[in-house]
Amino acid sequence: MKHPQRPGAVDPILADGDEPLSNTSGNPYFGDILETRLSRRSVLRGSLATFVAGAMATHLPFSSAFAAEGSAAAAPSLGFSAIPTSAADAVIVPDGYRVQAMLPMGTPISGAMPAYSLAASGEDQAHQVGSHHDGMHFFPLQGSSRDGLLVMNHEYIEPRFLHAAAAGLALDRSGFPQNEDGSRDDDQVLKELNAHGVTVVRVRADNQGQWQVVEDAHNRRITGLTPMRLAGPVAGTEHVVTKYSPDGSMTRGTLNNCAHGVTPWNTYLAAEENWAGYFANSDTEIDRRQARYGIETRDSGRYQWHRATSGADEYLRFDASARGASASEDYRNEPHAFGWMVEIDPMDPASTPIKRTHLGRFAHEGVIFAPAVEGQPVVAYSGDDARFEYIYKFVSARPFEAATADGSLLDEGTLYVAKFNDDGSGEWLALAPGENGLTPENGFADLADILVNTRSAADHAGATKMDRPEWGAVDPATGQVYFTLTNNTQRQESQTDAVNPRADNSFGQIVRWQEEGSHAGTRFAWDLFVLAGDQDDSRDLAGEPLDQEAIFANPDGLWIDPDRRVWIQTDISESVMNSGIYEVFGNNQMLAANPETGEIKRFLTGPVGQEITGVITTPDQRTMFVNVQHPGATTEAEAFAAGDLVSHWPDGGSAIPRSATLVITREDGGIIGA
Repeated sequence: MKHPQRPGAVDPILADGDEPLSNTSGNPYFGDILETRLSRRSVLRGSLATFVAGAMATHLPFSSAFAAEGSAAAAPSLGFSAIPTSAADAVIVPDGYRVQAMLPMGTPISGAMPAYSLAASGEDQAHQVGSHHDGMHFFPLQGSSRDGLLVMNHEYIEPRFLHAAAAGLALDRSGFPQNEDGSRDDDQVLKELNAHGVTVVRVRADNQGQWQVVEDAHNRRITGLTPMRLAGPVAGTEHVVTKYSPDGSMTRGTLNNCAHGVTPWNTYLAAEENWAGYFANSDTEIDRRQARYGIETRDSGRYQWHRATSGADEYLRFDASARGASASEDYRNEPHAFGWMVEIDPMDPASTPIKRTHLGRFAHEGVIFAPAVEGQPVVAYSGDDARFEYIYKFVSARPFEAATADGSLLDEGTLYVAKFNDDGSGEWLALAPGENGLTPENGFADLADILVNTRSAADHAGATKMDRPEWGAVDPATGQVYFTLTNNTQRQESQTDAVNPRADNSFGQIVRWQEEGSHAGTRFAWDLFVLAGDQDDSRDLAGEPLDQEAIFANPDGLWIDPDRRVWIQTDISESVMNSGIYEVFGNNQMLAANPETGEIKRFLTGPVGQEITGVITTPDQRTMFVNVQHPGATTEAEAFAAGDLVSHWPDGGSAIPRSATLVITREDGGIIGA
């Protein structure tokens, strides 16, 4: 029986997928670090050149290593003409390039291949491409650059563009249809869960160069309901005991998958980022395993899935209140099964995804691996994408051996957190029993306790608070590690420092560092690669303002291609896009940078209301895939109710906007960006 529907909404912080600020530690802000290096006056707006000259030209402890390795590596070419900013409802690329949109949300890939429709069922969605495309990777089949598996994350959903029942309701980008009594329709909840997760789909270029979906046994969806195994130190402990898995070995689903990683043994890792908001918890006392991740006493979750009319177990689990006599009788521990990196083997469609708990539990943006070296440990980096959170590194206990390497390498090792110093040096602090005060006396019983409480352990160890660490990338020639720090509008003047130099940091920056010795080392030297912003409030590697063809704000996605081009993608929030100080940047965009000279050129602009995210090329670098997430998200609630949408991309006409994947090629068949 269908119930009358009305607009549903929750707290704005929950609705946007953001966390309430939960880092109340006394760890130093970068302002504290900067205080002994530069005067505060030098980092104020209008004086950035003074700051950058100091921060980027100061001789760092390992600056000779920076210079030597950088000069020995060939600089990449940026052989395209930069494009201007744009506010058009279109994808624009440089002259000499062409673009195809494919795999929009709802594209059938498996089962009976159910066609896209707003009226499609929740079960149909389990066989269709998910929503809000994000990180992705192309896995070539037999080395081909024209045939392979495209694996992509689906970060979250926009319910109004998912359900036929939303038509005519005044819903903003976070609103959802609900029943008069506040309950949710079961099939809508099922559809929303199945629109999350990961898509594995075979794609192939035809003789005309157009890419198409191939019906194939590899094709599958991993969703918010897929059974998953827990592995590593947390698996089987009391932290993850639930009614579904009394032995703490399994969980269901993955959520809010933002960026990704590709292991040296060719599997895919999906990051669980802003997962905490999905859970309600009405308990009056909430311990640090949830409170430190932003779960507060509340009866609401982001989409109110726990209020599905059937009361089915797979939906009730999003209420983490203690309702049974023990953890095995309820879902008080369900949130502890989220916040991990999820390993998926795209080549084995029968394989069970595995959550690798030794990589830490936080709002994982993604993970990036250093180049694997035979006989050396595996090293991976990951950022915690929340304000004032940290950057982490995992070093495996066992060495990489290509013939036998698999995901078990990620189950034993050491998780570290970064501490940046004001002289341009840095160190990695071990999050391990007995290290950096992580003892039972200080509230950390064992390794599992440390990992479930990764943020609290990093607080105690003395890590450096950052401006929302996003994607990372490793320069294949120099080994330098890059991270985007997208913004932090909550940073105060007294909280600035050399890595995070601006109070009310609306535009973000990119930091990079060189490890001392190998990537497994515990010391590094860092510098700033670029301060994003407009022509008055930005600086490039030489300390000069960015010119009009290079200005950008809120760097997010990041990838360095085999020729060392640094691809930068932006995520200006829908709430401020094309308005105020952000108007000059237009729609979100993608740029390419030279890591040696710091030259930056705009390569792509997207349609209205979207985020540009996810980038990879085929092995021959002649085809690039880029994702466009949530076009049309800036449509106001009243306009949606009236059918007046700001975007109809990619289908045009009066179509509902849908996230989709771009296929970019050169008209002359050359290498992308060269």
